Amino acid sequence: MSDDSFIREVNEEFRQDQMKSLWRRYGALAVGIAALLILATASWVGYDYWSTSRANQAGDAFAQALELADEGQTEEALAALEELETSGYGDYPMLARLRAATLLAEAGRYEEAVAKFDAVAANGSAPAAIRDLANLRAGLILVDHGSYADVAARVEALTDDDNPMRHTAREALALAAWKEGDRENALALFEQIIDDPRAPSGTRQRAEMMSELIAGSASESG
Repeated sequence: MSDDSFIREVNEEFRQDQMKSLWRRYGALAVGIAALLILATASWVGYDYWSTSRANQAGDAFAQALELADEGQTEEALAALEELETSGYGDYPMLARLRAATLLAEAGRYEEAVAKFDAVAANGSAPAAIRDLANLRAGLILVDHGSYADVAARVEALTDDDNPMRHTAREALALAAWKEGDRENALALFEQIIDDPRAPSGTRQRAEMMSELIAGSASESG
C-alpha cells in the first residue's frame, strides 16, 4: 500500500469517527430541527390552502350577492351581504358592508345606509382611502337627510388641499350650508372648487351655477 493510500484511509476513518461522535452528540437535536422544519412547512401549506379556499368561497358569495342586486332582488342581496359581513374572509366583509350601504340608500333606507358607511369609516384596519370614501358617501346622503353638522362630521376632514376627494367633500358641505341658509359659507366653499385648477369640469360647472344662484337669490332678497 502506498503512503498516499494509507493516508487517505486514515483520513476517511478519522472523518467517520468524527461524524459518529457528532451524531451521538447532536443527532437528536438534528432530528428535532428537521421535524420542526417539516411541521412548519406542512403548516404553512395547510394554512395557504385554507386561506385560499376561504377567500374563493367569499369571492363566490360576493359575486352571487351582486348578481341578486343586479336582478333587482334587493332583500335577497342584502341578506347575502349581511352573511358575508359576519362570516366572510379577507376584505369581503368590508366590501359587503359598502355594497349593502349602497343598496340601502337606493332603497330609501337612509339611516341604515349611513350606519353601514359609518361602520366602514370607523374600521381602523380598513385602508384610509376606503374609510374616506365611506365618510364621503355617508356625507352625501346626509346633505338631503341630515344637518350641516352631520355632513361636516364626516367630510370636513376630506376638504384639505391634498385630499383627492376634496372637490366632492367641499360640494357636499356647500350644499348642506346652503340648505340651512348659510349662504356665506356655501359661497366660500363653492369658490374653493371654482379656484381649484384640479377640480373636475363637472364639479366646477355645478359650483359656478350654484354660486350664481346663491348670489342672485341674495340680491333679490336684498
